[in-house]
Amino acid sequence: MAGEDPHEMTKDEKAAEAALAELSRRFPTLRWDFRPDPVGGRTELISQWLGDPEEEVMLCAFTGDHIDERFHRQDFFFINFAYHGTYEALSARYSNRVTLEEGDCYIGQPYSGYAMKKSGPDPVSIVGILIQKEAFLREYLAPISEDPVLLRFFLEPMKNRYADEFIKLSLPRCSPIWNLLRIMMTEYVGGNLCSQKILKSLTLTILLYIIRSYHEEQEKAVKPTLTESLLQYIALHSDSLTLQSMADHFGYHPVYLSRLLVKLTEKTFSELLLDSRMRKAKLFLENTPLSNEKIAELLGYKNASNFYRAYKSYYGTTFRVTKAA
Repeated sequence: MAGEDPHEMTKDEKAAEAALAELSRRFPTLRWDFRPDPVGGRTELISQWLGDPEEEVMLCAFTGDHIDERFHRQDFFFINFAYHGTYEALSARYSNRVTLEEGDCYIGQPYSGYAMKKSGPDPVSIVGILIQKEAFLREYLAPISEDPVLLRFFLEPMKNRYADEFIKLSLPRCSPIWNLLRIMMTEYVGGNLCSQKILKSLTLTILLYIIRSYHEEQEKAVKPTLTESLLQYIALHSDSLTLQSMADHFGYHPVYLSRLLVKLTEKTFSELLLDSRMRKAKLFLENTPLSNEKIAELLGYKNASNFYRAYKSYYGTTFRVTKAA
């Protein structure tokens, strides 16, 4: 309509900004009870879950022109977004400061070293999604399991308590992630009986978009060879892949693709598919409490017996026996 300001915020945007302001007001009152690691015997401080113990997903936000966190570790997964402005994250792995510009996100594992740093006249708003470890394994492992690199990133802390890895991504402002994050802020601050279900669903959606963005950044950085592209496709779709579906994706005849794989890798399609499934199986068995039935399902096996036989044949040994979760 004539006379309307195209830059005027919508009702939803105003609600999100109000939620951001409220989260920022609450930030100093969260459970910042850093304490020495009671298990690892190390001197670094550990941040416990910041919110209500009953919450599996929570949001927090900092707004201001100065923050100088003590270096610490935490016992949960987190995704921090540079919502407005620029700040720095102190990373233990590389012993330096990682610059997060507006639109970037930083994904941290449980127990990875971290500290937010910001000083100067320009204010910054940092929004964090925090996810309890047990909830992460239960709710989000299935979609992540399609990617062996991300799967290893998220499971490594279960095996190595101080893995110190992180993922940094630049997200364009047109990414749906920002709208989803605004909805999450508004929902979390509003809070009702269904909020946790909604927040967990929105977190899953954000994670799926992050996975897509991660792959897009990787492809831009280094263009994969044909062999790498074929092997990556098998790894990403090993739970449901067939030779025909893979041939359709790459525009090859199944017979040609079968011969091409042998030529490039000296292994058949079936052998490559089994390799991918067994590598994931080992990660699941060594790093998660998931039942054999659930692991078999994630890997694409119709029942646990088929999975058991494949694992024993591949590794020459049996694995732990668990009850269905």
